[in-house]
Amino acid sequence: MLFVELVAQGLVQGSLYALIALGLTLVYGLLRILHVAHAALFTLGGYVSVLVYNSTGSLPLAFVAAMLLAGLVGVAMYRLCYEPILKQPPYVALIASIGLYIAFEEGFRILFGAMGLSYAVQPLQEHIPLFGGLQFSQAEILATLSTVAIIAVLGYLQVKTRIGIACQATVTDPQMAESFGIRLRTVRDLNFFVGSALAGFAGVWMGMLNNLVEPTMGSVPSYKGLAIIVLGGMGSVRGTLLAALVLGVTEAFGAIYLSQFVDRDAIAFAFLILVLMIRPQGLFAKR
Repeated sequence: MLFVELVAQGLVQGSLYALIALGLTLVYGLLRILHVAHAALFTLGGYVSVLVYNSTGSLPLAFVAAMLLAGLVGVAMYRLCYEPILKQPPYVALIASIGLYIAFEEGFRILFGAMGLSYAVQPLQEHIPLFGGLQFSQAEILATLSTVAIIAVLGYLQVKTRIGIACQATVTDPQMAESFGIRLRTVRDLNFFVGSALAGFAGVWMGMLNNLVEPTMGSVPSYKGLAIIVLGGMGSVRGTLLAALVLGVTEAFGAIYLSQFVDRDAIAFAFLILVLMIRPQGLFAKR
């Protein structure tokens, strides 16, 4: 019973990691940029959802507002920060991204305080019994199911639609794609919007599950997201999803059996180091 419960808990946590890492993967696959400021968009989604829900009582409106604002801010980050330095060495974009994240974190702290915000009434907390006596809150179940649905839709769009094929072509050979009439800026804007909206979506769920949104909320999940895209093979969407679930389950078991020796959040990076020692290209990347 404990084994099944830990696997289930790991899959719930892994689904949230998958949403964060997916956004990072979309950006890295397109521009080869480690988008550290992605963490700020995750936190932004959490703050927007709390503010909108506490003001209106509408959870759907909170989700829409969080995803829309996170997506638009993500596009603004690309246009104002990354696009002017695309031809510079990769470390320039990384430094800019770190600076962006620090600026947003301090902005959240100034606007909302260091202690963070909570939902006036924490939504979707009723527990639902599942198989084998397992019980999960409505929020945990819906977070997992919505992640699966989003992944399925993105997978379909990526291989079955013109915009998805255009994105893949842009990743493979930007100059060739442009010569065939693909607008690189439009494709990049779309990737940043979708990836950032996913970060905002994940931030809503994380804030709801913890009933707390604080300025540093995005730090650890986004660092784990970076670990996940390395584990999954840099730029691989399928590998990222599988690595996120593997990491979630590994953390769940580690929190029970290794908590006396190592912090839960350190497990992700210990697992990353172990995997890279054995398989440097990541768990699911092709050699």
